Amino acid sequence: MTKLAQLSGIRVRAQNPNHHLWINNGTWFLHYTLYPTAFTRQRIRRSLGTKDINAARSRRDRFFAQLLARPGRKQIAA
Repeated sequence: MTKLAQLSGIRVRAQNPNHHLWINNGTWFLHYTLYPTAFTRQRIRRSLGTKDINAARSRRDRFFAQLLARPGRKQIAA
């Protein structure tokens, strides 16, 4: 299991290297959904500030790595 797959609620399809990436007018964005309560959701789109797909993937991976390192985050059983 990859570290990213260990994040609770993060769904990743291994065959899609561009998971959570979205392009708008040539600029790559990170797109994900938060669920602050059981009844609400919040869609987040953050600019990755690049037009290069490899840089976008790297920045996305760094963002998720920071989530993994946060203290007190919930882990799911492997």
